[in-house]
Amino acid sequence: MNNSTPIRLATRKSPLAICQSKIVAELIRSRMGLEVELLPMSTTGDQRLEWSLQEKGGKGLFTKELEQAILDGKADLAVHSAKDMPTENPDGLALSAFLKREDPRDVLVVRSGIRTIKKIASGSPRRISQLKARVQPAQWIELRGNVETRLRKIADDHEADGTILAAAGLHRLQIREFEGVDFEVLPVDQMVPAPGQGAIAVQTRSVDRGKFSVLGDPATEAAVGLERKILDGMGGGCQVALGAHVHNGIIYFYHQATGIIKIEMNGKTDAELVKDIVERTK
Repeated sequence: MNNSTPIRLATRKSPLAICQSKIVAELIRSRMGLEVELLPMSTTGDQRLEWSLQEKGGKGLFTKELEQAILDGKADLAVHSAKDMPTENPDGLALSAFLKREDPRDVLVVRSGIRTIKKIASGSPRRISQLKARVQPAQWIELRGNVETRLRKIADDHEADGTILAAAGLHRLQIREFEGVDFEVLPVDQMVPAPGQGAIAVQTRSVDRGKFSVLGDPATEAAVGLERKILDGMGGGCQVALGAHVHNGIIYFYHQATGIIKIEMNGKTDAELVKDIVERTK
């Protein structure tokens, strides 16, 4: 790979994935002086819109094809939402950088004029479990599709009264408002985000890890690294109702066994903090 050969960046085809990949591409150009070629790809999760992510397990469904492209030499790196990444990488691959985190919070989206939410869409056990204390609808369903598709299904098609979306995705897509729905941003001490939420992950071959580490943000990498260690310590995945968010020396944590708790880090090592959290859930 030399300066005249473009970096091949594998990405999903969704508008949000393309947007995130363009952010990484621009960073590669500005920090590494290299050109970038986007390789949009369709993943199993994109192809199987009829699948329930709760039943099939969401982690891996949106990454496998991108990872294989790197392993096969068709791509040099892939861009993912950090919250979608399994805690283990396939042999030969590594998460080389986490970009500076966007707003990590969740956003409650409700169709305008709705006073009582009777049907809400979410396939996330974490969101469902935490939202039950706030909203007790008659029915929970899943809505698949990109962000704007899901917003239209709420606003226009009335497939549900509301849903939950990540603030980071809305911001990156420059969706500040959407006709027919109202947005309510949920503080992290009321709805603990998923580990890594709001951060973009750059995945490369293990041998290229050092080369692409320049793209990372140290503060984000430290926080997301601990969040992912907590997830790993809990044996977590998309089927686990678990939230973990690190900010300013505090861990915001959610588990069905503990509810929402705040843990002061107080200079403890990551291993000590993970052990403490695991003990609290027993």
